[in-house]
Amino acid sequence: MNNRGRSISLQWLVALAIMLGMLALGAALAWQAYLGVRQALVAAAGDAAQQVGRTIDERARRLVDPVQSSIRLLAFSPASDTLAERLEQLPQLAESLRANRMLSAAYVGYPNGEFLLVRRLRDPQLLQRFAAPADTAFLVQTVTQGEDGTMQGEWRFYDAELTLLQRQSKSDYQYDPRQRPWFIEASAQPETVLTRPYVFFTTREIGLTMAQRSAQGTAVIGMDVSVSDLASESRDLRITAGTEIAVVDDQGNVVAYPDLQRVVVREGESVRLSRIGELGIGSLAHIYADMPQGASPQPYQVEGQTWYGMRVPLTSMAGQHLQVLIAVPAHELLAGARKVLLEQLLWAVVLAAVLLLLGGLLGRRIGRPLRRLTEQVQGLASFDFSREVGVVSRVSEVRELSRVLSRMSGTIRNFQAITLTLSRETQLEGMLDGVLNHLVAAAGVSAGAVYLYDDNTRLRLAAASRGHDYPEELAVPEGERHDLASAVTQALAWQGRSLAVVLNDRGQALLGILVLQLADANAALGQPFQRFVEELSGAAAVAIETRQLVEAQQRLLDAMIKLLADAIDAKSPYTGGHCERVPQLAQMLLDQAVQADSGPYADFSMSEAERYEFRVAAWLHDCGKITSPEYVVDKATKLETLYNRIHEVRMRFEVLWRDAEVAYWQGVANGDDEPALRRTLEACRATLQEEFAFVANANIGGEFMQEADIERLRTIGQRRWRRHFDNRLGISRDEAERFTDISAATLPVDEPLLADRDEHRVPWGDRTPPVAKDDPRNHWGFDMRLPAHASNHGELYNLSIRRGTLNDEERFKINEHIVQTIIMLSALPFPRQLRRVPSIAGNHHEKMDGSGYPRRLGQEALSIPERVMAIADIFEALTAADRPYKAPKTLSESVKILVFMARDKHVDGQLLRLFLSSGVYRQYAERFLRPEQIDELDVAYWMEQLQGFTPEQSTYTS
Repeated sequence: MNNRGRSISLQWLVALAIMLGMLALGAALAWQAYLGVRQALVAAAGDAAQQVGRTIDERARRLVDPVQSSIRLLAFSPASDTLAERLEQLPQLAESLRANRMLSAAYVGYPNGEFLLVRRLRDPQLLQRFAAPADTAFLVQTVTQGEDGTMQGEWRFYDAELTLLQRQSKSDYQYDPRQRPWFIEASAQPETVLTRPYVFFTTREIGLTMAQRSAQGTAVIGMDVSVSDLASESRDLRITAGTEIAVVDDQGNVVAYPDLQRVVVREGESVRLSRIGELGIGSLAHIYADMPQGASPQPYQVEGQTWYGMRVPLTSMAGQHLQVLIAVPAHELLAGARKVLLEQLLWAVVLAAVLLLLGGLLGRRIGRPLRRLTEQVQGLASFDFSREVGVVSRVSEVRELSRVLSRMSGTIRNFQAITLTLSRETQLEGMLDGVLNHLVAAAGVSAGAVYLYDDNTRLRLAAASRGHDYPEELAVPEGERHDLASAVTQALAWQGRSLAVVLNDRGQALLGILVLQLADANAALGQPFQRFVEELSGAAAVAIETRQLVEAQQRLLDAMIKLLADAIDAKSPYTGGHCERVPQLAQMLLDQAVQADSGPYADFSMSEAERYEFRVAAWLHDCGKITSPEYVVDKATKLETLYNRIHEVRMRFEVLWRDAEVAYWQGVANGDDEPALRRTLEACRATLQEEFAFVANANIGGEFMQEADIERLRTIGQRRWRRHFDNRLGISRDEAERFTDISAATLPVDEPLLADRDEHRVPWGDRTPPVAKDDPRNHWGFDMRLPAHASNHGELYNLSIRRGTLNDEERFKINEHIVQTIIMLSALPFPRQLRRVPSIAGNHHEKMDGSGYPRRLGQEALSIPERVMAIADIFEALTAADRPYKAPKTLSESVKILVFMARDKHVDGQLLRLFLSSGVYRQYAERFLRPEQIDELDVAYWMEQLQGFTPEQSTYTS
């Protein structure tokens, strides 16, 4: 499964961990502080609410107590029956009003319905409302009973000095005190009474009335206490700007609220106090409806906003059950807490940023070794095992991880080296040595050795660790084969300090044993380690078996190649050493080209596999000769086929010789001139002797045939001899087929001495080789001229060969061996490392100018090994002393011919220069040439000759 997702580096992980930890800690502390501040603020709000209640209660006490004192004093005033007497008490009432600013009016009600009220006018609105004269300070409102018994109302306006400013008769001012609650309640008891808050009749102010019956019981004295100051006081006592404060009674009537217009509810001509629900303040209504009295501040939700509410009772107005409702917006109350929270969070963020930077630096220092390890391990994951793995760190975990990864990397490299050694090393000893050394390094042991069986009784040392001495051989008795590991460790005296693993092939046949010497005698051989060594030794055993099989197959292949070459050489006693000498000469020249460090071959090189490929090709370069007829390969005379037909020709001369003698004796018998007959006989015999000698000499092919010689052969061939026997008897079927279209002659028949008869020409038939360029069977690129006949045994035709002993058909048959070489080798399933064997073996008759055979390849198409083969083949052929058709050439003659061939661009002049300058020619001569062939050679002269007509240097490839 591919788990590639987003990742984060250790550097930033450490930094983020520190930062997030700090943020979490800071957030927790900030939240804790916020909760503490909020709790403190809520508690402070509760304390503030209690303080508000006490303040209002104190204000109410200051409102009620003076009034109560004043009213008690007035209750002991003498009774007044007339208005004039009552007005005499005006200074006392005015003074009471002056002394207590909370009093809005002082009045007296009488049992007969009369009424006197003194009101202080401080509010300009009241002055305007009452249409009071300027400088009015007091308003006196009276209701008296007239002589006719009707009640008459009158308003008197006084200044601050109680000087009457104006009188107004108010017939519509009808106020009966006896119907008012304060009068009724005060009349019924001797104590001072305090009414519920209500709306004053005249001023429409909200207040309380305090009343007391006079000492004589003839009147009820009352004073109005306005609570408007309580409303203003509540405004000033707000905890926050948005705090709502209201004073209500036990009936839910609003007694005091900063906005007095919302307190008074008009119902027609009458007015009343607004109920708390009618005030339009949901936060206060919720407190009155759902919050218990005297509780600490409680949070609640109203229209999506959080409030803290409190109910505080007023104790100064006993019996009235007034209470203060306080609602504080949570966002205002907790603004300080939020500010503290934000400040602490800000500090936490700042500190986290600093810690992020410090954590980044710390994480970078911690993560640098891990990053290097990551890069190194990524290299391993990318199959780059050449890099060393390991870092230096003071962190123990990182150091331990580095050590483990370094060991793992080393093990992987050793495994890779073992694999490469198993796959690339071609020699068994080299392979075992490499595998053993890497196995010792991978397993962490001190040394090791591999012993292989070379017979049924002894183990031979095949590989051993450097710097350690091991016995070259170990003898293992037959009885100890069942416990070979113990026997070997005992023989090596390594008991307890080694691990021995038996090596078996896939058929469980014993190959040998692997022994590892432990560094510590007390080292524990764990099961995983033993299993690891056994698995690896199994691979080594398979590799050993495979390498042994490969080497055995290679030896078999080499032996078969040598067998084939020997068979070809053995086929002809005259070319017996050619297939053996050419590979050695070619290898000597090729080695010089590989070793050259200057000149045209300075960059030329060949691997061991390529050199082996060349050796195989050199040994097989003439393998096609196995198809070449022996009589053609070994043809020493022109008339030679399976035998030398000069004997047939000689017998014909013998017949003519006998015919001459018969003619002589016939003439003698007939009585002819015997001396003349004798001269004729002698002349004929001399002619026959001389002509046969000429024909026999032409048959040898040693001299170049001139046209006159050929013409004389034709003349000699015209001699007639008589055949009496049928030439179609005792012949093979193939030969008989050649007589099919020839009419049989009537015997006896006179025939020419030398003739080219139809039966001498052997047609190709179905055996036509695919050498023509346009032949559809030609898959190899051959380009050769195909003779008209497969063979031509014509006597005049063969004797007329101008040079050598081979006619065109036979020369093609000789040249065809290279065609067969290519066809035969191309049909073999050569492995990849031998794929060029057919080309190297089959191109040694090509020429640099493209006139060679069988494919007419030029210098650009010929590799250096192929050019080397050409020179080696020609030089060996020139110097060979086992050819029946020619005498061996000396060194100087052979080199001269090669130089002229280089001039004609038949061979590579550069290689020929190397052949001469390196001394290869002389090394070969000393090994294979006869002493008389090794003459003096002017190398400098021939080098100079080559300098002038060396072909253009081409791109050499191996």
